[in-house]
Amino acid sequence: MVESMDAAVGRVLKALDAAGRAGDTIIVFTSDNGGERYSYHWPFRGEKGFLWEGGIRVPAIVVWRGTLPAGKVVSQLAMSMDWLPTLLSAASAKPDPAYPADGVDLMPVLRARTPEFERTVFWRTQDMMAARKGDWKYVRWDTREYLANLAEDETENANFKLKNAAMFEQLKRAYEDWDKQMLPIPAEARRGPWENQKNRARDLEPVRR
Repeated sequence: MVESMDAAVGRVLKALDAAGRAGDTIIVFTSDNGGERYSYHWPFRGEKGFLWEGGIRVPAIVVWRGTLPAGKVVSQLAMSMDWLPTLLSAASAKPDPAYPADGVDLMPVLRARTPEFERTVFWRTQDMMAARKGDWKYVRWDTREYLANLAEDETENANFKLKNAAMFEQLKRAYEDWDKQMLPIPAEARRGPWENQKNRARDLEPVRR
C-alpha cells in the first residue's frame, strides 16, 4: 500500500509539472490518524483509535514551490483543523466570521516569517481525553490519568503526574474547560477502541443454527 501510494503521489506531481501548475499549487501530505493495529510505529505507544502518540502523531509535508523554503523542518505543534485557515490565508481569504475556524493559520510559520509559538490543543474519543502544551501531555483513559513529557519520554510510559503536579492540574483544568464548550458525546457512542474491536469480531462470527 505504501508503494502504491508513493506511485500515485508521483503521478499527481508529474501531472502538475506537465500542466505548468506546480508553482501555484500547494501540496499537503498528511494523515487523519496514526497507524493501524498492524502498523509498526515504535517508539510511539498506541494506534489508531487511541490518543497516545501512536494514534495521533502523523507526518505533515507541505510543498509550495517558489514560496515555501525547501527542506525546512518545523516542529510547530499543529492539527488537521489548522489546514482550513492556513490554506485560506495562502489564498488571501478569511474564514466566514459567522463560522470561525477551530484551527490557526500556520502560513507565517511555514514561510519562516514568524517564530514557532506555544499553544494548547485537545482531543477526545469515547473513553480517552488528552491535552497537550509544549512537551507536556495530559491523558485520561477511562478513570486513569497520566502526565507525559514527550521530550523526556516519547513512549509515554513514564507518568509525571506526581513529579509535576502543577502542570498536571493545569492541563487537566484546561481540558475540562474546553470540554464544557463541546457537544456531549452520545451515550451510544461511548464504546472504547477495545470494546469496538470485540464487537466487530463478534459481528463476524458465523451464525450457528
